[in-house]
Amino acid sequence: MVRTMERSASINADQPQQPGTNGCCVKWRNWWGFWLLGLCNNFAYVVMLSAAHDILEKQESKNSTVTASDQLAVGLRAGNSRNSSRYDCSPVSTGAVLLADILPTLFIKISAPFVIHKVPYGFRVLFCVAMAAASFLLVSFSFAVWLSIVGVIFASISSGLGELSFLSLSVFFNRNVLEGWGSGTGAAGVAGSLLYAGLIQAHLSPRTTLLIMLIVPFAMLASYFFLLVPEPSLPQWSRSETECPPVDSEERQRLMDELEDDLETSAPEDRTMGPVTLQEKLAVIKGLLPFVIPLGLVYFAEYFINQGLMELLFFHNSSLSHAEQYRWYQTLYQVGVFVSRSSLRLKKFRKTWIFSLLQMVNAVFLIFAVLFQFLPSIWIVFGIILYEGLLGGVAYVNTFHFISKETESRYREFAMATSSVGDSLGIALAGAAAFPTHSYFCSL
Repeated sequence: MVRTMERSASINADQPQQPGTNGCCVKWRNWWGFWLLGLCNNFAYVVMLSAAHDILEKQESKNSTVTASDQLAVGLRAGNSRNSSRYDCSPVSTGAVLLADILPTLFIKISAPFVIHKVPYGFRVLFCVAMAAASFLLVSFSFAVWLSIVGVIFASISSGLGELSFLSLSVFFNRNVLEGWGSGTGAAGVAGSLLYAGLIQAHLSPRTTLLIMLIVPFAMLASYFFLLVPEPSLPQWSRSETECPPVDSEERQRLMDELEDDLETSAPEDRTMGPVTLQEKLAVIKGLLPFVIPLGLVYFAEYFINQGLMELLFFHNSSLSHAEQYRWYQTLYQVGVFVSRSSLRLKKFRKTWIFSLLQMVNAVFLIFAVLFQFLPSIWIVFGIILYEGLLGGVAYVNTFHFISKETESRYREFAMATSSVGDSLGIALAGAAAFPTHSYFCSL
């Protein structure tokens, strides 16, 4: 341990210090920088769909035309008047909305990791900011249904590309920035839903509310360019095929890991220069499967509950209307995600498959709860939904922490970008599974 501290002091002494900064200040600036990036990246994704529904409802009411998306939005407000089903079903599963929101993200996460390394990070951030701002503007000023849908797609593109880019960006910083990123993405769910609902409750129109939220993409811009203190090796505006994370940065990270874990030792890093070949990338993907598959299962079960079952967990004897019950389910879920995504500093879990198992148990239990309606109180469901969010958030942050920690430096940037496909694939499959589930229960 003493020898490790001596080596760490020696390396830190050899590295040039950035003027006007110290290690602790830089560390916290980067932590909060990634926290804001996580918040801003997921913010449009969280609020855009509900905002689009409000505006679509207004547009369609003018045209006296009702689409499936409008029926969903109106249905969640309509209480018991929708149909004679004992579940008070809306005409269309919320899985339809989920698929429209997740498919662009999934496509980007599957395809982009193989080519995105050629695009410097500065240009990626500018593109994500432009897409997020365009989504708010398009939905705000849309004059037709198709334009609002394009706005939702832009928000999905911004979120998907931003997530894989910022996760791969983290390899150029101290690994603790993943704590900030995870906490920020969790905060986006709570902040986005509460802020949108609060502004609407204050009698602002959806258009005005979305225009106010234009500040969020510009906050991402400020966080990336003015708050973060990156390594000089970060490919900001140019990038060559031979670039890889610098040896000195990797050595410092290895020593910090030794200091953190005391008895653990880091394996020697492969610092061979040159671009990562397709064969190597496929080998990396194979090695990621023990992480990506459990993450995908967690999110499959999680969003199957949210989009296939949550609307059906309706208590007729509650003082809350159906819309209010659904809104509280979503809020408690987001609170659970925020808390657990902020937990990485307190406790780390290597065996993430445990959370996928527990989440699948959750889903099966709630299927039977919907089918036989044996739960006596909505408060039990509140507790289960909060627990569901906790499981999903802790699986997310621990998955990316251990991928970053256990992947060789040469492949780490690609691995972080590629593994982000796990949660999106699980969400997309959950949306598809929600259709027949919704149809079956509503036919009873």
